Amino acid sequence: MHNRNIARLPLISALFIMLTAPVFAKDDHHGSRLPNMFSSENNHGKDATFSTAGFIDLDNPFFKSIGTNGRSCASCHAPDQGWTITPQAVKKIFDKTEGLDPLFRLVDGANSPLADVTTIDKRRAAYSMLLNKANIRVGIGIPSDAEFELIEVDDPYGFASETELSLFRRPMPTTNLKFLSTVMWDGRETTLRPDSSDCIYGTSTCFSPVSFDLGTQANHATRGHAEALRDLTDEERDAIVAFESGLFTAQIKDNEAGELTAEKALGGPKALTEQKYYFGINDTLAGDYQTHEPFNPNVMSLYDSWSRFNANKPSHSTKSARAAIARGQALFNTKPIVIKGVKGINDDLGVSELAGTCTTCHNTPNSGNHSTPMPLDIGIADESRRTPDMPLYTLKNKTTGDIVKTTDPGRALLTGKWKDIGRFKGPILRAVASRPPYFHDGSAADLQSVVEFYNARFNIGLTESEKADLVAFLAAL
Repeated sequence: MHNRNIARLPLISALFIMLTAPVFAKDDHHGSRLPNMFSSENNHGKDATFSTAGFIDLDNPFFKSIGTNGRSCASCHAPDQGWTITPQAVKKIFDKTEGLDPLFRLVDGANSPLADVTTIDKRRAAYSMLLNKANIRVGIGIPSDAEFELIEVDDPYGFASETELSLFRRPMPTTNLKFLSTVMWDGRETTLRPDSSDCIYGTSTCFSPVSFDLGTQANHATRGHAEALRDLTDEERDAIVAFESGLFTAQIKDNEAGELTAEKALGGPKALTEQKYYFGINDTLAGDYQTHEPFNPNVMSLYDSWSRFNANKPSHSTKSARAAIARGQALFNTKPIVIKGVKGINDDLGVSELAGTCTTCHNTPNSGNHSTPMPLDIGIADESRRTPDMPLYTLKNKTTGDIVKTTDPGRALLTGKWKDIGRFKGPILRAVASRPPYFHDGSAADLQSVVEFYNARFNIGLTESEKADLVAFLAAL
């Protein structure tokens, strides 16, 4: 259960079984399974999932209800939704079950654990964040030794307090975990381990293997989101981590560009399984931890072979669409961005401005996340972006008296550090087309909105055609 903000149904939902029944294979020896290259449609085309086990094993504990409320890991990590959940699918489940499916549970599915859910209309209101943004409520209090205090709460659902802030976050996908360096949006399942070899270059800050943290997270999710009365057994924990770690998902077909493996392109999950990765690969600051080569901003190379296509072809032709994806990849690698006002970069480096590109933060080759733990505050949780459905928290620095208003303090609720307010990790970008809405809080409805946010936030100056090319590239990941 990657992401402690999660879970759903006993086995998998009846709706999911109904929708995917034609591709199930069942026999007396192996039970239910999905075949490799199991594919699901999204707004931009189709994704596909490849498992190193040779098939997707639906008998794995990942799909079983081990808690008390009917949920499983698959409750918020559905194979047909990019291994997370989307508002479109959540609404279908609500309508089919009148909001009684195990996904809809007060513990974290509702806007408040005290909400009235006695009628379908009241359930629709109580689960509005889940229905509209596929957000799960995470309850975390302010540490007693924090450098800040909560002086005001504006919670539209009347529950949050310093004891338990309500944080509305998207479940992260349980696929492509080979490329993880940090577990959870706020890194709360990423643990320190002094004897580990996964250390920030030049420091004694070392981290546990991600597989260890995933096992801990699976147990926490089962105890919390599935409301289990016992810990996972070692066998269950190991089976869940092994299952998740063998999954690779990527976009395989684009509505306009066609097959994303055509003409020597490297889209799809099979090539992804062979992509090299290790802690500190292509690190932006220190260079590659193993090869000692300097940081290479040309992080994405999936569609190098498509750069030869003529952009003057008819605008709706397959080759024109492939040319747009290749241009978007080049923009992602090379378009200059002046990075400023980002906590975790400018303050840590002591520079007011840093010349970079998208790949300064998305530095992992052909994956797109950061290859070491690096939570950043790019302003997603700022008061200026607050919408009426989100709580707003006013925090005061105990020493300086400074005030910050935020919809989610992020990593600061784990460390208690003022500088960590609003800091979150960046996600793995592969199969991003399958999991709208975007950012930790679901505040960007689509990929176009993501590009618009970055363009405005960093004053990049993208033209409309450049925006379209970036969207085309992201949708092809």
